[in-house]
Amino acid sequence: MGTVSVSQVKLGDKIAQDVLTPLGSVLFHKGKVITPREYEILQAFLVPQVIIDGPPEKKEAEETSTDKSQEQAKEAAYVKSSLMEQYDRTVVLLKSVFNQMMSGQTLPILDIRNQLDSLLQHSHDYKMLTFFPKNVPNEDYLYHKSVMSALSCYMMAQWNGLPKKDWMQSALAGLLHDIGNAKIDRGILNKPTKLTPEEAEDMKRHTVLGYQLLKNVAAVNEGVKLAALQHHERFDGSGYPLGIGSEKIHPYAKFVAISDIFNAMTMKRSYRNATSPYLVLEQLHQDSFGKLDPAYVRIFIEKATQFHNGTVVRLSDNRLGEIVFSDRNHPTRPWVSVNGTIVNLANERQLYIEEVITRTNA
Repeated sequence: MGTVSVSQVKLGDKIAQDVLTPLGSVLFHKGKVITPREYEILQAFLVPQVIIDGPPEKKEAEETSTDKSQEQAKEAAYVKSSLMEQYDRTVVLLKSVFNQMMSGQTLPILDIRNQLDSLLQHSHDYKMLTFFPKNVPNEDYLYHKSVMSALSCYMMAQWNGLPKKDWMQSALAGLLHDIGNAKIDRGILNKPTKLTPEEAEDMKRHTVLGYQLLKNVAAVNEGVKLAALQHHERFDGSGYPLGIGSEKIHPYAKFVAISDIFNAMTMKRSYRNATSPYLVLEQLHQDSFGKLDPAYVRIFIEKATQFHNGTVVRLSDNRLGEIVFSDRNHPTRPWVSVNGTIVNLANERQLYIEEVITRTNA
């Protein structure tokens, strides 16, 4: 172990102590092995010196690298099959539930809770910036959006320090917030073009209809029922159906409002392309000034943008690059390495992340 200048660092060296940026953020954790990409980042941040262990023997390094790659491939395959399998099952169940509600049957809450519990066991593998269902038929859009909202709300309950008893209920709020749409005319619900003012007003009824469907369900708490009613209410009282202000909106409904907007905008529809998740996060930040709860939005953005170093993205000028550093002061504008050049999106405001290329497809 020893302190060496960055100019003397060799590929294969292992960092023996966390490397910090000039502002105190962790650039690399202890144990990181230097590759060309890490070396490039050290130079970009003008790090003068690092503490390293000696490079491993070549044979040992090759064996370790091979074993690690195989292990990561197996783990990635397991994560994909497990999360996706339960996600797909939840979408299928929710579609069936909507059909049952259309015909006046009782909400099968036990089946819903059991399947949701199976999905939430894999919630730690859900990365909302890189998880997007593809080739979703227009008529299935609502079910996918609701299942992703269930995952998002489950995580938001934890991120915001709610007691454990609220975690499942928050997920149920995300899953069932649009259940009132089961009572909306299918021609309006699945219309591929913009709704008329009359149709838009009819659509707004889904909030009250959802509350009515859930109000006598003993297995969900009042927050779940209020989330169905209030998820289109806004912080400044400009929402619907009651036009109430922040102090009267249940926390679950505030979670749903954020996740619902995020998932709706990042999904492709028949009449528009999906919006970049980073642009949607910036829109949420703007909406936190009067429309959405600013504290919840801040935590949502902060948590959603963590641990995405290595993600391949396309910038608005069509260049491809790799996220190499996320600045906690500018979480939606990370540092991107493009052909060996670091693009700091916090400084180059004319650029933004247009598309996430490396993503998990459902």
